[in-house]
Amino acid sequence: MIAPLADILCRRIVANGPITLAEYMAECLLHPEHGYYATRDPFGAGGDFITAPETSQMFGEMIGLALAQVWMDQGCCDNVILAELGPGRGTQMADILRATKSIPGFHDRVSVHLVEASETLRGVQRETLKDRDITWHDTASDLPEGPLLLVANEFFDALPIRQFQRGETGWSERLITCDGSGHLAFGLSPETAVAALEHRMSDTRQGDIVEICPAAAAISAEIGQRIADHGGAALFIDYGDWRSLGDTFQAMKAQKFCDPLQDPGEADLTAHVDFEALAQASLAKHTRLTPQGMFLERLGITHRAQSLAQAMSGPDLQQHIAAHRRLTHPEEMGNLFKVIGLYPKGKMPPPGLEP
Repeated sequence: MIAPLADILCRRIVANGPITLAEYMAECLLHPEHGYYATRDPFGAGGDFITAPETSQMFGEMIGLALAQVWMDQGCCDNVILAELGPGRGTQMADILRATKSIPGFHDRVSVHLVEASETLRGVQRETLKDRDITWHDTASDLPEGPLLLVANEFFDALPIRQFQRGETGWSERLITCDGSGHLAFGLSPETAVAALEHRMSDTRQGDIVEICPAAAAISAEIGQRIADHGGAALFIDYGDWRSLGDTFQAMKAQKFCDPLQDPGEADLTAHVDFEALAQASLAKHTRLTPQGMFLERLGITHRAQSLAQAMSGPDLQQHIAAHRRLTHPEEMGNLFKVIGLYPKGKMPPPGLEP
């Protein structure tokens, strides 16, 4: 049986021609009736993937204390926007608020804002954060003006990308086609010059694939402008590297990789983040790209892990040790995930990161 969204997309393609990978991802993730995020809570042990905040409370605690340190370093200003992009189940924000509760004056001077497009997930977040006043927004541009302390963990990887394959003198875009019977497949557009990739002709070879994410650059520019104008900092945490090269488009269902064109709307779709594009789009200063494990160790996660372990034993202790390893070890999330920070010119970079 053909999935409902596959039928919708196939009829559209047959009528109007192939669609971009960005269009495909947007429909699969956010279609109002059949989109992945519109119809379910995919996070946690019972979902399709487990994020760092769902792995251990220590992750959100480290992030919260780092953002609070930025606030203190920049003068403990009033009317601060404490924001998260793509907050999942609200777990990370709950951990941030708990870890910063004892910092004098911090909670009195921040308002909490979540950027979340899924009504399903907003409902989960309301329950998780029921003891705190929350304001939700559809996009980052809807955030109010003011000093901004923002975190985006595994947010940019889910934004729609476009893929281009290098030819002899130009680029062919990878498109989604349909054979008319409900079967989706990849195709290529005719080769042409692409202004946004002119600078990549010198470091790629024929057949190489480069991914671009216009939405990510626009969001980074928006956030960077706010930080440059009003102060604060942003932490972008995701899997990826400094510069895009190769096909990283992937799908995950029930915590296993699967065919991204099979059963659209039933699996999470992501791609590795091009941190160079995020940094170059921002008018604020950016830090060096840093592995997540190194970042968390600099913030003191091992000391926190040892403190929590003192009250644990048996299976709880073993699970705690495994969570610390998963977050920091180079062979797990420690090197795969990277962190970059945005901050105002003339100010200190966020803790754990270098200028």
